[in-house]
Amino acid sequence: MKHYDAIIAGGGMVGACLVRALSGQGLRIASVEAVRREIRDEPGYDDRAIALAYGTRRIFSGLNLWHDIEAEATPIHSIHVSDRGHFGAVHMDCTEEGLPAIGYVVPARVIGQVLANAAGGLADVDSYCPANVVSTEEAADDIRVVIEAQGLTETVTARLVVAADGADSVLRERAGIDSLQTDYGQTAIVTNITPQLPHHNIAYERFTDSGPLAILPMSEGRCAVVWTVASAQADTIMALGDAAFLGQLQERFGQRLGRLTRAGRRQAWPLRLLSARRSVAGRLALVGNAIHTLHPIAGQGFNLGARDVAVLAEVIVDAVHAGEDPGSASVLARYAEWRRRDHANVTVFTDGLARLFTLPVPGLGVARSAGMVALDLLPPAKRLLTRLTMGRSGRMPRLSRGLPL
Repeated sequence: MKHYDAIIAGGGMVGACLVRALSGQGLRIASVEAVRREIRDEPGYDDRAIALAYGTRRIFSGLNLWHDIEAEATPIHSIHVSDRGHFGAVHMDCTEEGLPAIGYVVPARVIGQVLANAAGGLADVDSYCPANVVSTEEAADDIRVVIEAQGLTETVTARLVVAADGADSVLRERAGIDSLQTDYGQTAIVTNITPQLPHHNIAYERFTDSGPLAILPMSEGRCAVVWTVASAQADTIMALGDAAFLGQLQERFGQRLGRLTRAGRRQAWPLRLLSARRSVAGRLALVGNAIHTLHPIAGQGFNLGARDVAVLAEVIVDAVHAGEDPGSASVLARYAEWRRRDHANVTVFTDGLARLFTLPVPGLGVARSAGMVALDLLPPAKRLLTRLTMGRSGRMPRLSRGLPL
């Protein structure tokens, strides 16, 4: 029977990051992924974009992967936050932090390809794909895991299982970890556009009465769009022709980028908040969307998951080097406690913003605008917001400082 130090269930971006982080650390690892992903090599207008916080760029640097991503990463030099129909705005700029960027916008295919290359063919990693973890049974010193791959089952043991299997995590449910879940009644419509004017590496977050609208700078003069609308309106907006769609988007966003001239293929994603009550149970640790699925406002979802990886990898590696069992309750408690505040802060931040700007309360718009003016004029408060957005607040693990494990 095979024995592993860690089994990582889920081969998406967060799971692949963890595989890369733990490889080369003297551990025996298994990666279990249900879907064999086809990754395009060729760029296209409809490339889906991922917003990487500056702290996540540091994590990729610590993993020695940033040099493979940087060529196709568009830096965000500043962020402009506004409330449609009201005065007041907040401006965040990378120069205020003395850094080259607040974050970066990168095609998802680039990150996927880099991580697939980094996690593939590693001597200390066994890959099961397509495959599923069908059962787990915890013992005193390990956990027995049954893996099904192409109709055949194999039983292995491990000291630790990591659930990186997404918002509908089967492993979280089997472990009996409850989660708080809220349907926002909103849908994110995601597409790319070309504006008439250059974006000058500015990211726009515009709050509207139907939800936030983010327009992010991309290469070749494009911008990525995440437009949040009431779910009841989503089908109608998705069915519009390009000209009508651009017209409605223009009316929501305004003229800061001139006329919006081209729209790409649209995708729609219903939005919900998910927050697991615990991030560990027995010899199981949760990472990424298995713990937290957020509103896309401020683009924090993947970045929060990347910090999960950075902390869990450091805790595991340090424990092993100290002769400890990486799946023991004491070791996993360190991970859970380290991540607790960041999870809470980012969840409250994103959920609060998503609700604050859609509440139909008379006079609230004026109060919001006054608050934004005050925030923009108070450097210490704005710096706290900027550092939270950049993933540079609180205690940072080595990878988040750009250092290797």
